[in-house]
Amino acid sequence: MILANKTIANGEFQPLLRQIGFEPESVFTNPHIKPWRKLPDRENCVWALDFNGEGVRWHVKRYPSAGKESPARKEAGGITLLNRHQIPTAKIVVWGELEDGRSFIILEDLANHRPADKLLESGYDFDRILEPTAKLAADLHNANLHHRDLYLCHFMIDPSDAAARLIDAARVAELPRIMFRHRWIVKDLSQFWYSTFAVGVTDAQRTQWLQKYAEHRKLTDTEWLHRAIARKSDLIARHDQNLRRAQPNRNISIPE
Repeated sequence: MILANKTIANGEFQPLLRQIGFEPESVFTNPHIKPWRKLPDRENCVWALDFNGEGVRWHVKRYPSAGKESPARKEAGGITLLNRHQIPTAKIVVWGELEDGRSFIILEDLANHRPADKLLESGYDFDRILEPTAKLAADLHNANLHHRDLYLCHFMIDPSDAAARLIDAARVAELPRIMFRHRWIVKDLSQFWYSTFAVGVTDAQRTQWLQKYAEHRKLTDTEWLHRAIARKSDLIARHDQNLRRAQPNRNISIPE
């Protein structure tokens, strides 16, 4: 149970937070924090600010009371794991927990980056992000981590050089040492695999992506992995259809 307000700010952003007189409770009441997606378990918002004439945009996640471990703490922990292993991600501005169990996390905007799925829908060539996304997925697993939500939309891409960052870290965790390790890796890869079908990626490109991933993992046999991913991808497709019917707003993308 959360018994007292707790706020942890990134030192880099403390001067800005002091300048605006930041208070944790205001995250849930500030009219300048604009929700763009509302779900039963969270609200996603954007917060546009002006610091001495310079525009700054932050992304805010607001969570209702959620028991012993808050979702904000989970995401902060996931980002900490990614940072520890030098997996590119978004910077935390501040996160906190309120006495009533509500929590929040504020992240720096990834300027000039776009979600990979939206970028591909606009005509960007998948071949340009094939290597960076495959390497990022391999680096994640080589670091003994798994994402558990490794869809294209969680790869943020800088279109100018195809540099990739991984976001939505609330479910990032260390892989089990022995049992179930391959199961979780296959799940990550199958989520990425499934999400490529909606944006015109070809079978040949998917196969090449897996080969690049395998090279970075130093895997010599990918046939079994290919088959396992295909099977799991079919299961994800059925689950996603049910989820979309139940929560049609769940897959709305971050406003640009």
